[in-house]
Amino acid sequence: MRLVFKIFFCFVFLFAVSCTTEKKEDPKANPRVFEGYHPLLDEIIRSKEGVFRGINLNSKAEVIKTIESVPPIEKSPGHLYFEYKVNDQTNYSVDYTLNKDSLEEISVQINSNDLELANYLFCDLKDYYANKLPNPTEDHGSVVYNCFEGQRKPFVVSLSDNSSPTQGSINMVIYKDK
Repeated sequence: MRLVFKIFFCFVFLFAVSCTTEKKEDPKANPRVFEGYHPLLDEIIRSKEGVFRGINLNSKAEVIKTIESVPPIEKSPGHLYFEYKVNDQTNYSVDYTLNKDSLEEISVQINSNDLELANYLFCDLKDYYANKLPNPTEDHGSVVYNCFEGQRKPFVVSLSDNSSPTQGSINMVIYKDK
C-alpha cells in the first residue's frame, strides 16, 4: 500500500511541476514621443527637446556623436554624416555641418519607395514644426519656419517635398538665421 501511495504521490508531483508555466516577460513597447504623428517621427526626430533629436544649433561634435545611435559614415572637422535604413523601402540620412566645432546646419534627407508614406511623413513634419514654430511661410515650394523666441538665437527650418512619381523624397534643413 505504501508503494502505491509513493507512486501516486510521485505522479501528482511530476504532473504539478510540469503544468507550471514560466513567466514570460511582456515586451514593453517604448513610449511614443510624438503621439498622434506617424511612428517614424519618433525615430527621425527622436526628441521634443532642441531643434532636432535633442540637439540645438551651436552644439559640439561630441554631443552629436553621443546622440546618434550609429557611428558616422563620413566625418571631418566640419562635417558629420549618418545614414539609417528603416526598412527595405525607406531610409534617411542626417548631415551635420559644423564651423569651429559648433553646429551650424542640419540637413535631413528621407527617401521612400512608398509614396503614401512619404506624403504622410511630409504632412506630419509640417504639422509638428507648425506647432513648435508657428506662422510658416512658403518659399519656392518649401515650407519655412522661423524661430525668434526669447533668448534663443534665431534659426530656420525649411521643409520641401521633392518626390517624383516613383520615389518619395523629403528634404529638411535647419540652419542659423543670419
